[in-house]
Parts: sequence; structure tokens; C-alpha cells
Amino acid sequence: MSLSKRVDATVRLSIIPLIFLGYILLEIAVFILVGDAIGVLPTLGLILLSGVVGVGLMRVQGFGVIARIRSEQAAGRVPGREVLHGFMILLAGILLLLPGFVTDVLGLLLFIPAVRDGAWNLLKNRLTVVTNVRGFRGRRAPADRVVDLDDADFHRTDQRAPDAKPGSSPWIRHEDPRD
Repeated sequence: MSLSKRVDATVRLSIIPLIFLGYILLEIAVFILVGDAIGVLPTLGLILLSGVVGVGLMRVQGFGVIARIRSEQAAGRVPGREVLHGFMILLAGILLLLPGFVTDVLGLLLFIPAVRDGAWNLLKNRLTVVTNVRGFRGRRAPADRVVDLDDADFHRTDQRAPDAKPGSSPWIRHEDPRD
């Protein structure tokens, strides 16, 4: 790895703590402004309410996304858009659970389907969705394990009970040409 690439990676990693510090300062400033405008107890009530609303929205929209993923798979299509929507709904719920008004606004925005569609349009060419189609319903025998027999290759010996009536077997009876 060249020195310039190492310096670029170090610079990018050193920005992360600054972004986190800026986020915390922004949340504190918004808490102070909202608390000053409506009071301390209503501010705390809004924070708790946003968590409850986040859990409810995540549950309702999450079940909807799961149903759409199943229907896409049943139709034989790759559910890439629905998987990304599910991830964004999960992220929105987590953001609403975190205390803070900035995260609440971001979380509420992610619950809006038009915002998620916009994110999908930005990301769909950069993502690769890999699916596994195998399952109990979709499993087929491999081609090399199929045994294809014709009438000359197969014969059945009659192993019915001695008191069974002729013609009581559901199987077609083939005569053995070797007899």
C-alpha cells in the first residue's frame, strides 16, 4: 500500500470522531431549543413517544416488507428493492429509539416510502443482491442422478399377498421377457 493511500485512509478514519462529536453537539443544541420552547417534561415525553412510535411503525411496515419479499420470491424475482426497504425500516426504528430529535427526524424520513424509493434509485446500481433459491419446494434432483428406464429395462416381481385379488395393485404389470 502506498503512502498516499495510507494517509487518505487515516484522514478518513480521523473524520469519524469529529462527525460523531458534531452529531452529539447538534442533538444537545436541539434538546436545549425544544426544552426552552415547550418545557422539560414535554420534551422528555416527546422523546419517549418517539421511541414507542418507532417500534410500532417498524413492526407494521416491517411485516409489510416481509410480505412483499415473499411475494417477489414466489414470483421468481430477486427482492433487492424490498430487502433494502427492510434494512432502511430497521435503521429508521433504531434511529427513533435513540434519544434525540435529529435522529427522530431522520428515522421518520426513512419510514416514508418515497424517501426509501429515492434511496433505492441512488443505490440500486451499486448493490449486488445474492439469493439462494434452494428450499424444500424448489429442490430438484440433479441431472446426473436421474435414471431413465424404458419398459425393457424395468420389470417387477409380484410380491403381493397370496389372498390379494388380481388387478388390486395400482401398478401396471409388465411381463418379464426373460421368463
